Amino acid sequence: MKGLTLIEMNSSLKLIRNIGFIAHIDAGKTTTTERILYYSGKTYKIGEVHEGTATTDWMVQEKERGITITSAATHCKWKGFEINIIDTPGHIDFTVEVERSLKVLDGVVVIFCGVGGVEPQSETVWHQADNYQVPRIAFINKMDRAGADFFTVVDEMKDKLHMVAAPIQIPVYENDEFVGIIDLIQNKLIRYEDKLGEKIIKKIIPDDLKLKASKHRDYLLEKLSEFDDSFMCKVIEGAEIREEEINSTIRKYVILNKFVPILCGASLRNKGIQELLDAIGNYLPYPLEVNGDKISGLFNEKNQENKSPLTLPLCAICFKVFTDPFVGKLFYTRIYSGKISSSSQIFNSSKKQKEKVTKILKMHANKQEVVNEANPGDIVCLVGLKNTTTGDTLCDINHQVLIEEIRFPEPVVSLAIEPKTQSDQDKLFMALTKLSEEDPSFKIAYNRETGQNIISGMGQLHLEIMVDRLIREFNVKAKVGKPQVAYKETITKKIESVGKFIQQTGGRGQYGHIVLLMEPLNKGKGVIFENKMKSGVIPKEYIPAVKEGVEEASCSGILGGYPLVDLRITLIDGSYHDVDSSELAFKVAAEIAVRDGLKKGSSVLLEPIMDIEVSSPSEFISQVIGDLNSRRSKISSIRERKVLRIVKADVPLSEVFNYADALRSLTQGRASYTIEPSYYEKVPNDLLIKILGT
Repeated sequence: MKGLTLIEMNSSLKLIRNIGFIAHIDAGKTTTTERILYYSGKTYKIGEVHEGTATTDWMVQEKERGITITSAATHCKWKGFEINIIDTPGHIDFTVEVERSLKVLDGVVVIFCGVGGVEPQSETVWHQADNYQVPRIAFINKMDRAGADFFTVVDEMKDKLHMVAAPIQIPVYENDEFVGIIDLIQNKLIRYEDKLGEKIIKKIIPDDLKLKASKHRDYLLEKLSEFDDSFMCKVIEGAEIREEEINSTIRKYVILNKFVPILCGASLRNKGIQELLDAIGNYLPYPLEVNGDKISGLFNEKNQENKSPLTLPLCAICFKVFTDPFVGKLFYTRIYSGKISSSSQIFNSSKKQKEKVTKILKMHANKQEVVNEANPGDIVCLVGLKNTTTGDTLCDINHQVLIEEIRFPEPVVSLAIEPKTQSDQDKLFMALTKLSEEDPSFKIAYNRETGQNIISGMGQLHLEIMVDRLIREFNVKAKVGKPQVAYKETITKKIESVGKFIQQTGGRGQYGHIVLLMEPLNKGKGVIFENKMKSGVIPKEYIPAVKEGVEEASCSGILGGYPLVDLRITLIDGSYHDVDSSELAFKVAAEIAVRDGLKKGSSVLLEPIMDIEVSSPSEFISQVIGDLNSRRSKISSIRERKVLRIVKADVPLSEVFNYADALRSLTQGRASYTIEPSYYEKVPNDLLIKILGT
């Protein structure tokens, strides 16, 4: 946009779409992305996930497993639109990739399987999009597969996701073969005449399909008229409604998050992709439509006349950090306002530090294109930053703003890892640090009692991938233990606790005395520290030491040394000595107080409970249910989906390690399952004795 006027820049921005693909694992996100890149001319050959040739699945681990592990950014052009794309993983172990992508995207395409319908991770990513209020369109994929049922999936979407939605396309079959779609807006039949999906014929809807098409078109218009009175009048009067009117109405209410248009296709068979690209341009917002007011509100200078993000100072967020073996750290950044030039200086307002940008890259998966500057709406990679981490706000030093941080889930599985040789010790620590910087849901800790490094993540696959990367990318030789459940500890009642650290050694001693109020919180709140002490009771320079002591004590409870969770710790009183008090004394006093509070508060151990959904042929359902019952599960529902039975249950994580092997054995390999973290619950007393060994 260099050298353009404000009007030209605004016009150019209207053609930018920052979109992502989100879905349950194996719904077809990467396959759809691959077709979009091909039809838009970005690539000259279609890559396939199962062959390990997909553009956005570029990591060795992704090629080997045929799944997406890290979100990949790419871009293409379609009919004048500049589309920035993020292809996200579908596996629950990599949900952090979806979380940080949704933070910066203006719109998303939610892909559903025409056979599987609304699967567990479909619901998860939908609710994540709800949290960030991201406008979305739906694409029902795999309409070529045996058992695909478009209208059943549409009904499931409405029932489970509570959306106001309507198809704007319906599938067409001949002799049970998916051959095309009916466009309900254009009132045309679209047929695909070749395998590559490039030869498309649009024709009048045949007589035998007219009634069906008319019924669903009327339903679409009826749904849209619920939002718009003038549109309703035209529908009631039977007036002709132009294609442009329907499109503009859909666009308006998609952006307001009130309506979801539903499309269909078969990405693997190259059907429905060009129409999906049209829908992305027609219905999803450009950057200023969803973020303009929000970003303008951050800048509240009195003399600021024009609050357009085009003229505002720099405001951007780093949503991902990745280590490139040749370039070094890449900082994936979304620009909201202002611009960044190569060799420019910017300010990290989250860390309160200046940063220097040495290079700006436009990414196409793992391929890089150097650009001179980044403008509002751009998603780019910055090179040269030293202190920036995921979620940090980047801005102009003279106009400091702060964007709300990204919230990441807590890990549920841990394992011990140690270097095979002494020479690998430093390499292991450096590699683990780099991986934890890339992935905020990957945690590292050191167990003082066993002398082991403990790594924690969102699941077995997550940790398996991280260990594989340690060996391959960082050339670290390491030994790993068996996966362990990441238990947590909390208290069950509100109490006051006292921490006193008094030490006399002949000279200057140590004196620290504090009183804490500790109370349990609702699930998922973590540990919150508050200072509500009256001014002057303890000098304010000692308060950070108290907080540090509380945080350190929270990393290791009294029941097996597991971290604390769902707890508010408030500093309410204390005392100090003019000579003997020190930061160290108050830090130790805080640790003593927390441990005292855990004893008084009748602390309990919590275990992660998983939401599991098993799809099994009917003849094996009794074995599946019996096995789940033996694993301390609570079955919430059993429903039918054609020849399958779908069992939904809550089950402790400790009971489903290596569940895949057991399920395969029970059902002759014909069942499948999905699992994701749900909540934490108190460990039963008989199991507690086994865990603690008492």
